[in-house]
Amino acid sequence: MMRITIAVPLTLLLCLLTIHRPPNFCTAHSDSDSDSEVRCIESERHALLNFKQHLTDPSNRLASWAASASDVDCCHWVGVVCHNRTGHVLQLHLRSFPFMDDELTTSEAQWEAQDEAYGRSRFGGKINPSLLDLKHLIYLDLSYNDFGGIPIPKFLGSMGSLRYLNLSGAGFVGLIPHQLGNLSNLHYLDLGYNSLYVKNLQWLSGLPLLQHLDLSSANLSQASDWLQDINKLPSLSELRLSQCYLSSFIPPPIPSSINFSSLTTLDLSLNGFENTSILFWVFGLHNLVSLDLSYNWFLGPIPVHLQNLTSLRHLDLSYNAFNSSIPNWLYSFSHLEFLNLGYNNLQGTISSAIGNLTSAISIDLSSNELEGEVPRSLGNLCNLREIRLSSNKWSQEISEIFESLLGCASNGLEILYLSYAQLSGQLTAELGQFKNLVILSLRENSISGPIPWSIGNLSSLRSLDLESNRINGTFTQILGQLSKLESLYIGLNMLEGVVLEVHFANSMRLKTLVASHNRLTLEVSDNWTPPFQLNHLDLGSWNLGPKFPLWLCSQRQLSTLGISNTKILDVVPPSFWNLTSQLAYLNISHNQIYGEIPHIPMMFSYSEIVIDMSSNRFKGLLPCISSNVSFLDLSNNSLSGSISHFLCYKMNEPKYVRFLNLGKNLLSGKLSNCWMMWKNLYALNLGKNNFTGSIPTSIGYLVRLSYLHLDNNRFSRKLPSSLKNCKQLVTIDVAKNDFVGSIPSWIGHRLSRLVILHLHSNNFHGHIPEELCSLTSLQILDLSHNKLFGSIPKCVHNFSAMATSNSPDYPFHSFQMSTKYFSAPIESQLVAIKGKYLEYSTTLRLVKIIDLSNNNLSGEIPKEVMHLKGLQSLDLSFNILTGRIPENIGDMGSVESIDFSSNQLSGQIPQSMSSLTFLSRLNLSNNNLIGKIPSSTQLQSLDASNFFGNKLCGPPLADNCTIKGVQPNIENKERKVSSGLVVDWFYVFMALGFVVGFWVVLGPLLLNRQWRVLYFQFLDHQGYKLRGVVTQTWQCCK
Repeated sequence: MMRITIAVPLTLLLCLLTIHRPPNFCTAHSDSDSDSEVRCIESERHALLNFKQHLTDPSNRLASWAASASDVDCCHWVGVVCHNRTGHVLQLHLRSFPFMDDELTTSEAQWEAQDEAYGRSRFGGKINPSLLDLKHLIYLDLSYNDFGGIPIPKFLGSMGSLRYLNLSGAGFVGLIPHQLGNLSNLHYLDLGYNSLYVKNLQWLSGLPLLQHLDLSSANLSQASDWLQDINKLPSLSELRLSQCYLSSFIPPPIPSSINFSSLTTLDLSLNGFENTSILFWVFGLHNLVSLDLSYNWFLGPIPVHLQNLTSLRHLDLSYNAFNSSIPNWLYSFSHLEFLNLGYNNLQGTISSAIGNLTSAISIDLSSNELEGEVPRSLGNLCNLREIRLSSNKWSQEISEIFESLLGCASNGLEILYLSYAQLSGQLTAELGQFKNLVILSLRENSISGPIPWSIGNLSSLRSLDLESNRINGTFTQILGQLSKLESLYIGLNMLEGVVLEVHFANSMRLKTLVASHNRLTLEVSDNWTPPFQLNHLDLGSWNLGPKFPLWLCSQRQLSTLGISNTKILDVVPPSFWNLTSQLAYLNISHNQIYGEIPHIPMMFSYSEIVIDMSSNRFKGLLPCISSNVSFLDLSNNSLSGSISHFLCYKMNEPKYVRFLNLGKNLLSGKLSNCWMMWKNLYALNLGKNNFTGSIPTSIGYLVRLSYLHLDNNRFSRKLPSSLKNCKQLVTIDVAKNDFVGSIPSWIGHRLSRLVILHLHSNNFHGHIPEELCSLTSLQILDLSHNKLFGSIPKCVHNFSAMATSNSPDYPFHSFQMSTKYFSAPIESQLVAIKGKYLEYSTTLRLVKIIDLSNNNLSGEIPKEVMHLKGLQSLDLSFNILTGRIPENIGDMGSVESIDFSSNQLSGQIPQSMSSLTFLSRLNLSNNNLIGKIPSSTQLQSLDASNFFGNKLCGPPLADNCTIKGVQPNIENKERKVSSGLVVDWFYVFMALGFVVGFWVVLGPLLLNRQWRVLYFQFLDHQGYKLRGVVTQTWQCCK
């Protein structure tokens, strides 16, 4: 009976399928049993030709769409699908395909080439209304083209047969036309990733059959009732509203009015939501399979109401600010396949209940505050293919984690990220049991020991990242046996020994080798041709020299190359310079490479290029460079000659250089007035050369300039007033030049972001302008060795950055470029502190000093200076300052060095100076100070010479103040007697002898003309005689 019951419906169903056979689509012929061939409709063919006529087609993709083609059947045309019985055009597949790069294998050059090819493949132009003649068209896909900012045509709303419309990523802008609401047969609508907006979504009510709606990146902020309007779509199963500016959304008061009974996929990412209460309507969507709430601003715990969504397979809560522990109810989601909680502030431990996620394929808990141990139950998830646990506080040994994962998870695990995880211990043989691993990242931990031989069992491994650990031993040959390995990062470790050709014998697929900062030596033959073609190579700090490694010239796919500090003592071969045309990053610094750098004006094809050839022995003229170089460092070489040809090269092309360092060379001459084409400059260093003349006024065009170094040259005249246009300046260093005039007051008015102001060793004169006190961010002020006079401004307490010991990172970040292999300190300074010149770069943000020494400053030391509690060094020596040392000097709790020597200070040393616990250098010599030196460990440990030239006593001086009345120091050259002034007769008689001798010898010559003539004739005669003797001696020597 059961069989009969089942058989009857099946028979009826088969009959129905036979009678109502679905339409067949084709691009050429009809069914094989048909005698006559069905061709496209002539009117529709003309419609397509008219449509093509208004399109731009750079790569000629529609070449088959031709009126004169031998085969005029439009059903054969590219992208056209016709009905195979009627010949009507049913579908137009005209999307373009963005390049999907593989980060493991795609080089910078390949990526740019593919992206350029994609750009050429995109259609553009206008959409012709001739599409309306395609009355049977049910499918239209124009996605990922570039229609250049035109609005979506309103006539598309009249194409009533459409079931599928995809206009995503096609460059449309403006208001979404409400006429699209007339497409009552539409099942699929994708308008995402354009620049669109709506005033309301009421037009959606005309799309009762809609199942897929994507409005991602459309501005829905004006559509206050968007939720209620979308709720009117009874068949909707997929809704994507990513980046739709919904942060101000106010949910409706009655939750029961929202009923998406068919909805299975919901994407609300990138909307700036803060309060999870706005998601109340989401918590009732019991049929949801995929939920994406990533890239919002949700705070607090993960919403407990999410536990109602037990059908979820995909849950993404990443990039929010959830700060609770992982709730236990989440571990009961047995259907969950993809879980992403990364980039939050989740705390606590991972419960062993995570083993209940039996369907899990991918788990991402990276970049949180999780701690404790990775539970062993994680290894029981047999479907697991990907685990990301980086950037947490596991504080485990790596071997323990491997043991935890050795269950059935180890059999299928393909991706394991444990970078920045505070791991220690050694890599053990258990690693070899993860035989299906494709990506393993253990970067930035404290893993030590050698690389185990068992790693050779990872035959599927494509990417291995062990960078920035403490791995030692040799560059094991087993790495070269990983035949599928494409990316190897082992830099910043402690590997040592010799690397031979055999180490790379099976590395045919290797594309990335980053192994810098190890103690390795590469020994290969001069004619070695590696089996690989690399995209990225960094062997910095290896021993590659002394010859230039010629095998590099065989790497025709390189886009980044780093061989700095590799002991190369050689000239660069011409074939290598030809190779540089494909490079986005080149670092050959800190070698002894010599010769000239050729002109490289049109060689580079990237939009952002880094060139670092600093600290070598290059000579000759500066090379002309491509305008798209972003970072150029040629410092510390022997380049010479003028800079004019370099600055003024191709004046019609704007330069994109942001960092330019030509310091420490032999460049000379004047600076040309060509800076108007260098407006992108962010850091400029021309220091330590032989430039002369004035700074050209065009430097004022550098409005983005933050760091300016012109020190140690022979620049003269005044600082140009146009420099005040450079309002972003953080550093001005023009020390050791011949600048004149007063210090410009506009420095304080216009350059409010200044942190470093170096004007020392010039010829500036006049008062210190009080406007400098407006520089609240100033940390280094050096006006020493000038001709300044007047008093020290009392407003110096406004230097608020010096008044605190806090040291913000800004603005001395590293200089970052798009390539992940490059980072350079943006600023370094040679600073006089504690009597020595010390260079600071990465720690420069910690330095706070004032140096006003070697001027003619007068008056008293303002007590306001002592309010600068973060100041580390204060040098006011070699001025004519008077008065007492301020009593509140003890308030400068961070000061390490004070120099008040060679002034006219008087009175006693303040007792509060004994509380300066960080003070390690104090010089008060050659003043008029009196009394006892205060007692403290710091002061008594100083050298006695720091107090000479005063009337002081007490340790560290020999005079211990036991005699009443302070005894003069033997070093003090002043004489003091009780009965008057002491006369030194030696100097009196010396002066008298000079006067007598002068008049006895020269007096007669001045008074007697005849004697004067005879005397000068005698001198001429002796001069001729001496000249003859010298000439004769010279000829004999020749």
